[in-house]
Amino acid sequence: MLDHILVDVISAIRRSFDQALLHRQAVEERFQIDVFLGDVSWETSYSLPGEEQPPRVRADVSVDWPTWSQTSYRSWSIGEPPDELPEIVVEVALRVQRLAEAPDTDMVLRSLPEANPLLGVEPLVRTATTIEQIHAGGSVRWAVEATYEGSVRFSEAQLETPADIEPAIAGLTRWISSTLVQLADLPFSFLPPDGEDD
Repeated sequence: MLDHILVDVISAIRRSFDQALLHRQAVEERFQIDVFLGDVSWETSYSLPGEEQPPRVRADVSVDWPTWSQTSYRSWSIGEPPDELPEIVVEVALRVQRLAEAPDTDMVLRSLPEANPLLGVEPLVRTATTIEQIHAGGSVRWAVEATYEGSVRFSEAQLETPADIEPAIAGLTRWISSTLVQLADLPFSFLPPDGEDD
């Protein structure tokens, strides 16, 4: 059984990204259910408007709904107070790709805060930044990706009125949008799109 609170979160994220005029990478969207553990996850990707394919900068957003959250939500919905209120686990990967040369790591890290305080009470924390060197067809491309992770615990008010989730989602979307613009404005040399998936 898929409870409506997760559907509300997914709808709020989509609506918020659309309002921010970001472009959804449709082929990157996935909804998965772990048939053994029961965890549910949803992943989507967005880029700045007007970007060619593959885009220079991209945000990959992942939302996980653990089995224990499902159990907690079900208990709450039938009037049994759960031990803990349910939560979702959020991961945001910000990626700059199609780079013609190795990026200046210090410049990239200065553009990426160590934490994003805009989502709920707990911030999303930067966990890793990866520099990739990609060899393909005799050419070399570079990419850099920073990952942020955190969790959002729902309040009883949000469970009762899912529309109350919207402000937190809108804050996350504003942060992602402005960070993508900052990354795209860095003085990188980009290779033209070649139709290959980075």
